Amino acid sequence: MNADWKAFLENAGAEFGADGVQHFGNPRRELSVAITGNVFADLSHYGLVSVHGEDAQAFLQGQFTNDLGAVDDRHSQLSGYCNAKGRLLANFRVFHRGDSYYLCLPNEMIEGLIKRLRMFVLRSQVTLEDASETFVHLGVSGADSEEELRSFAGEIPATPHTVCQNEQQLIVRVPGIHPRVEIFTDVDTACELWTRLNVHSAPIGAEAWQLLDIQAGIPMIYALTSEAFVPQMINLQLIDGVSFKKGCYPGQEIVARMQYLGKLKRRMYRTMIDTDSAPQPGADIYCSSDPTQSAGKVVSAAAHPDGGYAALAVLQIGSAEGAADLHLGTPEGPRVTLEHLPYPFPTE
Repeated sequence: MNADWKAFLENAGAEFGADGVQHFGNPRRELSVAITGNVFADLSHYGLVSVHGEDAQAFLQGQFTNDLGAVDDRHSQLSGYCNAKGRLLANFRVFHRGDSYYLCLPNEMIEGLIKRLRMFVLRSQVTLEDASETFVHLGVSGADSEEELRSFAGEIPATPHTVCQNEQQLIVRVPGIHPRVEIFTDVDTACELWTRLNVHSAPIGAEAWQLLDIQAGIPMIYALTSEAFVPQMINLQLIDGVSFKKGCYPGQEIVARMQYLGKLKRRMYRTMIDTDSAPQPGADIYCSSDPTQSAGKVVSAAAHPDGGYAALAVLQIGSAEGAADLHLGTPEGPRVTLEHLPYPFPTE
């Protein structure tokens, strides 16, 4: 994290953890206002990979699940990177600025993604770098915050995945239960915007922003779940993260076969888990009808202001939509209940 930006956040009351801002003194209240009001957040727990060079577009097009041809200065996209078996190594948002493509994903995934991609560069004119220090990364959510941001920045994107950018900042519209954007900018602009938003909105920590992602049904692959899921298991095709019309990429045949010839047995659900301990990505979920084997895994989780944890979880469709009880960790563990996702799942 940029030293000047970190000093600004410390003066603003930020409490830091191992991977960014945890909260601003009252984490429970921050969770509550995140889902009901107007908030803004430092998103330095996410990093960036920059990809540039004359072959950058062609190289990335041959690696990712989505069609990179749709990414330009006005459009971003969600995408994924699979192994040869069609299992997701990582997923991320892709956007374009200047002469570079940028991949936004959790800090813990940056080094491994760069190392893996470099294995396939070969003679292509492509440079991959950790660009996490290039911008200050902010998140803004809420109707009133949106108006405040518009008065500050001028034009802001109106629909998910669209982009507005100028010399000072790049703004991406992201899915959410409230109007929500992410901003990539310089330190001075970030400080000015933060101060302005702080009049009518509240700062929140990383977990409260994660709660908004979970409510929006937006998954994220972490180290503990890398290579655990094919894209359809985490609903990536339902949130515009997979193209079935583009050319080949690692695992493409398996992903396509699952879409057109296979029968999806697991998919991602939004859940509530009755526990006081944070469920970790990859934690097993069991079904009372078959306690001998796991019925699914946690994708991500965040504390909920009403108690327990909101989570996204990949579950066996038969177990999730049957009458059986679901439990975290063991067949007798904390109860897992299903919640509605904000987007439809197609019926067969």
